[in-house]
Amino acid sequence: MENKAHKNHLRIRALCEGALMVALAQILSFIKLFPNLPNGGSITFAMFPICFYAVRWGLGKGLMAGFVFGLLQLIFDGAYAWGWQSMILDYLLAFTPLGLAGLFRGKIWGIFPGTVVGCAGRFLVHFISGITVYRIYVPTEVPGVGTFDDATLYSLVYNGVYMLPCALLALAVAGVLFVPMKKLFAGKDIA
Repeated sequence: MENKAHKNHLRIRALCEGALMVALAQILSFIKLFPNLPNGGSITFAMFPICFYAVRWGLGKGLMAGFVFGLLQLIFDGAYAWGWQSMILDYLLAFTPLGLAGLFRGKIWGIFPGTVVGCAGRFLVHFISGITVYRIYVPTEVPGVGTFDDATLYSLVYNGVYMLPCALLALAVAGVLFVPMKKLFAGKDIA
């Protein structure tokens, strides 16, 4: 009986932590370090809480938190989308891979490779969206960069301009918090 109560306690704890991390990510998404780019994307600290949660609780819960965060982004962040395909790719599917950080659950240094993998997964989905859905903008001019005639190069540059700084910000936060929160990153408090 005690084992079942403990499992229920962990389930409720995971749900509560997930809700808090998704809420924190949503709040952080409104604090934009640079204005929105013309076709969406911004530089924020929002990816860190989802990666943190995924590293603590694992792949499945992390993917779910990423999906919920993507849904909230679609609803509340003034979604920039070019049709339903873009809504699915750039919001629902793009934020879900942040949960891939959960592949490094229980590892002391897992937050670092987990953040890299989660951010790379998100970038990949945005990149695919750029070469499939947003190819209608090619050729396009990016001020200060030049004109792009190739949808693949355009998507790589456009999405890289905001995704790389976001990933670096998430890694920086992990680095600053690593020593005081090492046990939390590794999920040592979850038993």
